[in-house]
Amino acid sequence: MAAENIDGVVDALAAIVRAAYAAGDRVGYFASLYRQVTVEVRTAIHNGEFDDGARMDRFDTIFGNRYFAAYDAWQRDRSGPRCWREAFGLVDRGDTIIVQHLLLGVSAHINLDLAIAAAETSPGQEIHGLHRDFQLINDILARVALAVQEAVGAVSPYLWLLDRFGGRTDEQILDFSIRQARREAWQNAVLLAGQTGAQRAETVDRLDVRAAVLARLIARPSGLLRPAMEIIAATESDDVPAVITHLDHAAER
Repeated sequence: MAAENIDGVVDALAAIVRAAYAAGDRVGYFASLYRQVTVEVRTAIHNGEFDDGARMDRFDTIFGNRYFAAYDAWQRDRSGPRCWREAFGLVDRGDTIIVQHLLLGVSAHINLDLAIAAAETSPGQEIHGLHRDFQLINDILARVALAVQEAVGAVSPYLWLLDRFGGRTDEQILDFSIRQARREAWQNAVLLAGQTGAQRAETVDRLDVRAAVLARLIARPSGLLRPAMEIIAATESDDVPAVITHLDHAAER
């Protein structure tokens, strides 16, 4: 699948969410979060909140199409970028908790795809004109992430154990990790915007390797987090369609 504009991105994400709901597929967890973020970005474009709405439409479309390409590659023959293979490869594991699926998708999409999409949207010196609009998306992500995090808590009653044993605050589970990743993504976008050919391919490969390492850390925690996550997995809802529905309407609440 490939979208032609941000409306197409929203529609394609909604289709993935519907298919995941029907199949009881946990891939719908991240797709639900991503759909809501994209709807909010589209609303901000329509409201004139960005310096260049048409550019943000292009940017979001390129960004979305990288996710769709990774999704299609995985569905076709389990191929695609390393970090996305890590994320999609865990959707059938019953011991992976809801927030892990969300973070795996967020990590792959931001740590790999975001910089590439920004550099393709605004190559060369044009990248610097994108910075303010790029930063505005942080507020949208933070708003949706907080809503989704609260929704996760309703179906995962022992999620608070991550705070106690992981030494992190609620905001650091989703919001802060997103902000930190986006700061690094911007730096990589500036780098990629000034590169071509082999240089750019080498940078993209490096980003993919690093994102895959981060995915493995998210998927296979060590220390006290491991028993905490076993408790969370045993007590949170295993009704995948119900969880997808709950997450997919989090921002609307």
